Amino acid sequence: MQRDDAFLRAWRDTPPVETNDEGTRPRQRFRTLWISDLHLGTPGCQARALLDFLKHTECETLFLVGDIIDGWQLKRHWFWPQAHNDVVQKLLRKARNGTRVIFIPGNHDEFARKYLHHNFGGIEVAEEWIHETADGRQLWIIHGDLFDGVIQCAKWLAHVGDSLYEFTLKLNRHLNSLRARMGLPYWSLSAYLKQKVKRAVSYVGDFEMAVAREARKRGAHGVVCGHIHHAEMRDIDGILYCNDGDWVESLTALAEHADG
Repeated sequence: MQRDDAFLRAWRDTPPVETNDEGTRPRQRFRTLWISDLHLGTPGCQARALLDFLKHTECETLFLVGDIIDGWQLKRHWFWPQAHNDVVQKLLRKARNGTRVIFIPGNHDEFARKYLHHNFGGIEVAEEWIHETADGRQLWIIHGDLFDGVIQCAKWLAHVGDSLYEFTLKLNRHLNSLRARMGLPYWSLSAYLKQKVKRAVSYVGDFEMAVAREARKRGAHGVVCGHIHHAEMRDIDGILYCNDGDWVESLTALAEHADG
């Protein structure tokens, strides 16, 4: 845990580094943005694509919905290239420049749950959140790992699964490097496997139902979560279920426009 603590202290104490890195492309403006499952600290994190997204979007509130930093992988082996540091710098810069940035830790950055209600470089840390949209709806914001039976009942198995997932991503990178040389488009091996395995499909459906059911109990109109790396927005028995996906494979975010 010492390395985790040192990382958060470094995040908090990082001095401002102001650079004109926005380029000439116009920025899209939103009321609220949600991103999760960046997995900074792993080779699978698409940090450059994420940085480009952050450079060309503006919002009043930015929710970081967990698994921003992959503490599990960093404990196994340290991986922190400049692009990952640039993402952290960009998030800090947004907070300094007036964007409200709220970080809700997930299972991979669970070490940050020791710092709930603290502030790191202008970034607030919270266990969960209720967000009111411009049109008055209440959205419950949570990472979602509390609704994952494997993590709650057999955490060791979750770590094994995480290692297998990392292996699949490594294989996927080599495969797509070969496809690129052949002039073929990007293709996700892990997403393909998820779609083909009935148990994985059932897991996603069960997760979505459980999260929506809890949102209903809390009196919310909807829920925004991450965790399962499956971007989705749909109605579940009158509850708006939103999953903002990930920045490992799908490279997705959830956005609220000015009118809600």
